[in-house]
Amino acid sequence: MDVITRDWMTARQPDGADARLARILSFVDDQGGVVRSSALRARGFSDRAVRAAVDGGMLERLRRVWIALPGADPELKAAASDGVILTCVTQARRRGVWTLPATERHVAVPAHSAHIEAAGHLHWGAPVVPRHPHALVDPIENVLCLAATCQPFETALAMWESAIRHELVSTSALATLPLPARARALLDAATPFADSGLETIFRIRLAWLRVPIRIQIWISGHRVDTLVGDRLIVQIDGGHHVGAQRTSDIRHDAELMLMGYHVIRVGYEQIIHRWHEVQDLVMGAIARGLHQAGE
Repeated sequence: MDVITRDWMTARQPDGADARLARILSFVDDQGGVVRSSALRARGFSDRAVRAAVDGGMLERLRRVWIALPGADPELKAAASDGVILTCVTQARRRGVWTLPATERHVAVPAHSAHIEAAGHLHWGAPVVPRHPHALVDPIENVLCLAATCQPFETALAMWESAIRHELVSTSALATLPLPARARALLDAATPFADSGLETIFRIRLAWLRVPIRIQIWISGHRVDTLVGDRLIVQIDGGHHVGAQRTSDIRHDAELMLMGYHVIRVGYEQIIHRWHEVQDLVMGAIARGLHQAGE
């Protein structure tokens, strides 16, 4: 609920019309700040009371059939205004799933919709999990299935593994769904171990080496991002590896090297934009046998 509306409800001891307005605002807030007019009517709120709230600036009307709090989530308000559902990488980001930065909004078009004019990438396919007619966001199962066909395999797999690791969905639950072939292949490849999408991408891109690559292994009291073979550790730095974290990382790298491990540390920019540098480093280390345990 936006600050102005919350302050109004806190400052007053509503009765009569004010009490009715307070109940309307509370219901809209409970529904995420954006709700269909029909849901308000089904709850027992009259069109007249809702219209009074809109006229008084306490609510906004979107596309005739949606009502929103003025301070509601802008993405939800935009979806309601456009008559679409947030999905794929857009909704994945909103749920905390790892994604690459997206330059456009990804939305699904509801079944039996008329012509839609909305900015972004439109997904027209039938959902795996049915969508409620009042939904503005897709369930995580639909998000992942659409990403399976929309994104490159490695990027989609990173999203699937992130959602599984964050316990937004389980592999066992996904396995019971009628998944399309591409989604089924992602489910077969997914593991719950990667701590970030970068680790997933690293593992997939180097699978051709046919050297064991293990993710999130505990060594010397710390987790390492990737262990290639027996002795080659590749640490993948995200944006949080600064300050005290960076100091801790350097200390742990030194401990690992004293234990006989070879450590390579790479960052986001290298993985995503300069992959050849990462691949050359790993191939060079393997050619020198640095991934193998000593005699």
